[in-house]
Amino acid sequence: MVKKEARILGIDDSPFDKFRDKKVLVIGTFFRGGSSLDGVMTTTAAVDGSNATARIIRMVKKSKFYTQLRAIMLNGIAVGGFNVIDIRQLHEKTKIPIVVVMRDYPEVEKIKATLERIGMRDKVKLIEKAGTIHKAGKVHVQLAGCSLEKAKELMKISCTRSHIPEPIRVAHLMAAGIKLGESKGKA
Repeated sequence: MVKKEARILGIDDSPFDKFRDKKVLVIGTFFRGGSSLDGVMTTTAAVDGSNATARIIRMVKKSKFYTQLRAIMLNGIAVGGFNVIDIRQLHEKTKIPIVVVMRDYPEVEKIKATLERIGMRDKVKLIEKAGTIHKAGKVHVQLAGCSLEKAKELMKISCTRSHIPEPIRVAHLMAAGIKLGESKGKA
């Protein structure tokens, strides 16, 4: 059973202009369950690059919250467009369960075809390596180092204001507010 105030890190990226921006801001919000924001951390990742996994691992491991974390929740499997996160490596290097949260079921075959067409075949392998996409309530999840049952428990304690876990929702709002001057849109 997951404790009500389990420490969860929610991660999302800021909006970006794919033609002008070379980097994207990545924000992590450190929550107790879905009720208390205890900290914020940031890093950057290359737009359409391949450094997101390493940058997030470094951000997490250097954080004062690292030893307290019980789960990392990602808003999708990529940041900065096609900078795909290797969730297996993220779990292996941090020893923390990973839950990728997606509002809608992704069009995986269309994404893979696009990546193939633009010469990013290595990213297709990362998407496949991430494994099965599961339905978890009103959202979909991919998991590394975490059972579907545990992911559902984590969702239950962290989804306090919407179907999206509060750590991800707040990371999304902060990232958009910092980049655009005001938050908008849905996580």
